[in-house]
Amino acid sequence: MQTSIYNYAKDQLEQYFLSIDSPKFRATQVFEAVYKQRLTDFTKMSNFKKEFVGKLQDDFYFSQLKVVKVQSSEDGTKKILYQLDDGNLIETVLMKNNYGYSVCVTTQVGCNMGCAFCASGLTKRVRNLETAEMVLQVLTIDNCLREQNERVSHVVIMGIGEPFDNYDNVLSFIKIINDGKGLEIGSRHITLSTCGIIPKIYQFSEFPLQVNLAVSLHFATDEKRSQYMKINRSYNLTELKKALQYYFAKTKRRITFEYILLDGINDSLEDAKLLLDYVRDMNAYINLIPYNETGKQFKRSKDGRSRSFFDFLMKNKLQVTLRREQGHDIDAACGQLRVKELLCKD
Repeated sequence: MQTSIYNYAKDQLEQYFLSIDSPKFRATQVFEAVYKQRLTDFTKMSNFKKEFVGKLQDDFYFSQLKVVKVQSSEDGTKKILYQLDDGNLIETVLMKNNYGYSVCVTTQVGCNMGCAFCASGLTKRVRNLETAEMVLQVLTIDNCLREQNERVSHVVIMGIGEPFDNYDNVLSFIKIINDGKGLEIGSRHITLSTCGIIPKIYQFSEFPLQVNLAVSLHFATDEKRSQYMKINRSYNLTELKKALQYYFAKTKRRITFEYILLDGINDSLEDAKLLLDYVRDMNAYINLIPYNETGKQFKRSKDGRSRSFFDFLMKNKLQVTLRREQGHDIDAACGQLRVKELLCKD
């Protein structure tokens, strides 16, 4: 049975070649052809004999993503709606920053985490994405950027879905985009975001690549977090902190805490004090995020309250930013474009 060539990290491809009694350096040759030369036809790989090309054609194919819709923002942000081979829809975001181009990658069709304020959670998880379907989100965009002599320099894994709920495929994806013979995106330019699946945080602490870890915290008390984020009912804040302290002890890598500011819910100075207390003894970076309203009951914090929250954390010597809003004039919330398309179909 054929599988997409983009499903295979180089170490997995090496095992494939060994299994067919071929030297594992063939994996490097294939990677260079696929990711450096951007070939999509095995017959054009001139360093392989004809019978060997035939074997590759029997076992692998070059999968693609179909572009359904592209929304472009005035600030250069683009949101792309893709259709997968089985007809499911996913979305990917390209953001232009002063440090380069970053891509926000989706890891699942739908999401089972059920965070009350999140557009992604409006539809349940249908399935996990294959590694290839994540790789192609980056590769397709990078191919377009290459025409402008640009490239994808950063990847954030915080689109639709919970990455740690698709752990093995996500790690294979990271290996491919980081590989020097692959897309060659530096590990410190890759950020994985989780809402807090604790067993996977412990497991991820053993991952050898220096990938950044971000935690979707949003609330600093169990009462509020359990009310709005179902994950907290399984893994509370005390258990989460213990896992993150273990992660830092193993990796010595700073942890980013994402905190969406919701009007009248988690944006008071008392909330800021609780957040400070929670992260005080960790090497923490706080990313305060303006909320992209999705038509639900939640509203973004007023500018004055957001600024007061930010100023309080700054005065208490936390590393904190108030995220610059991007894509405000398009369906900016994660999963919003996909949900809109599904509703239109209905």
